[in-house]
Amino acid sequence: LNLLKTMDPNDVQNEKSRGQITLEVTYKPFKQEEDTEEESMDGTDEVQKAPDNTPAGGGLLFVILHEAQDVEGKHHTNPYAKITFKGEEKKTKVVKKNRDPRWEHEFEFACEEPPTNDKLHVQVLSKAGKIGGILHDKETLGYIDITLADVISNRRINEKYRLIDSKYGQIQIELQWRTS
Repeated sequence: LNLLKTMDPNDVQNEKSRGQITLEVTYKPFKQEEDTEEESMDGTDEVQKAPDNTPAGGGLLFVILHEAQDVEGKHHTNPYAKITFKGEEKKTKVVKKNRDPRWEHEFEFACEEPPTNDKLHVQVLSKAGKIGGILHDKETLGYIDITLADVISNRRINEKYRLIDSKYGQIQIELQWRTS
């Protein structure tokens, strides 16, 4: 949705671009008690369970890097994202010459126990093309540290985060905590 200065769609002040906001809205009608079993069986809105070999008390942390917006490097803009969690690093593919990359990349991390006090570090970087890679091989486009306590209690979060050290950059990340 476009952000507007006033509620009147014909107002001249609304012609100036003020940015956009993305919402995720879910409608869940009230149901009779006998219908609730049927809904959970199809699993449409329910977070899936972790595989049977998941440690007792532990689970799987799923991280889905959907997209970034308004990321820009000084020397090149070929963005990819790098996740660091408990010393483990995982990366998305590089999207060449794009300020609004769409990755839709899913990662999973097995945890012995709920990572309630842990943080997820997500960094958006740019990798130089074949030309110019010697002087400016990699460039940081922004980062975010996400505390995982909310995803452990809510089971699922899908949010846009403002990137630190980026002028306008944002990243959309979905987190899921699955237990057996």
